[in-house]
Amino acid sequence: MNTGEGPRLADGTLPAGAPTQGAKESAPGAPRGSAAASNGSQRQGKRKKHRRGKRRPVYAQGYAPSAVPCAAEQPVAEVPAQASKPESALYAALDLGTNNCRLLVATPRERGFRVVDAYSRIVRLGEGVSRTGRLSEPAMERAVEALRNCRTKLEARHVARARTIATEACRLAENRDDFVARVSGETGIELEIVSQKTEARLAVAGSASLVDPNATGVILFDIGGGSTELVWIDLTQRVGSRKRIADCIRSWQSMPVGVVTLAEHFGGEKITPDIYEAMVAEVEGRLEAFPQRDELDAAFARGGFHMLGTSGTVTTVAGVLLQLPRYDRRRVDGLWMSDGEVTETIAELVSMDYAARVANPCIGAERADLVIAGCAILDAFRRRWPCDRLRVADRGLREGMLVEMMSEDGVWRRRATDEPANRGPHA
Repeated sequence: MNTGEGPRLADGTLPAGAPTQGAKESAPGAPRGSAAASNGSQRQGKRKKHRRGKRRPVYAQGYAPSAVPCAAEQPVAEVPAQASKPESALYAALDLGTNNCRLLVATPRERGFRVVDAYSRIVRLGEGVSRTGRLSEPAMERAVEALRNCRTKLEARHVARARTIATEACRLAENRDDFVARVSGETGIELEIVSQKTEARLAVAGSASLVDPNATGVILFDIGGGSTELVWIDLTQRVGSRKRIADCIRSWQSMPVGVVTLAEHFGGEKITPDIYEAMVAEVEGRLEAFPQRDELDAAFARGGFHMLGTSGTVTTVAGVLLQLPRYDRRRVDGLWMSDGEVTETIAELVSMDYAARVANPCIGAERADLVIAGCAILDAFRRRWPCDRLRVADRGLREGMLVEMMSEDGVWRRRATDEPANRGPHA
């Protein structure tokens, strides 16, 4: 188990080295539906650029996300505070999930952090675990290879502190200890298998800045490959205080169902309307076990809620809604979608055959057999708690780890002249 000190090399030392550069991203495509006209979009783009210069972290020179469909490669986490650590201090967060292996390297900034390197690879570590209870040899080899790539990146950076976690696939697998030992021996990375509660907390911490501060409550969900975290954030507890969003978690549930497990059970290529409804019903049944379900239903009925989704499912829905010619995180992260837009886009996705999903630039061959399962999970939430608005978060566990590590190290110090009033949601 990892103590939070992060990945170490075979000799026990932290990796160090020189920076690298990422690939540039192409121009985004034209939006559809309720998107603004082009001249309004230009004015809006200028305003956003101006605000970003004031409030958002600046990305590393020469860094841009790779053009990977639905890959979160340029995350931002805003924290209303001042960075006191030197710019050279680097933090790394690695998330080995059921479907993906993702790495993020960042340095603190006044209002959050600046990304200097990132990596994302679909490994499908949890392939077959729901049936066999074990990680397969091909799946472990794919994951180890991705982790070797992560180590190479870490060796090229000066990392002051890192955290490397594994989630549902390793929680379920009988041979998880053998896999963790193999990863340590072959890559020098020490994996920490986190609990479901920790995973839910990190998802909230990583996307807290996208919570509407005027809402009374938020239903946050993270649809993973092997599990799905559902969190009730009760913002009525935060009125008149500087209480962190992550401290407003009222209740949460981790369901042992994700896009990989659901697709393996129902199939992922040919999805009929009846199969889709069976998928939705499977998830709806699990929602009956949500802790404080009746209290949430009562609070939801009073109004003021919105949904916040942090997963490949919602970023895919957003990309398809905007008709992007290739995935563009800048267009997707923070996007508000109406209930009608979500309904229309999911219907479009469900109506696609497998070949059409493969051809879609925001889905691709690696996700074509999983995206409908994700839509079914999302629809189950929407049918239980029909919100008018859903916000998309292209950020999650890695950002949550970075925020928590930097907070623990005290890299953000509030200025003595800061006004006591709350300046917005923070992790």
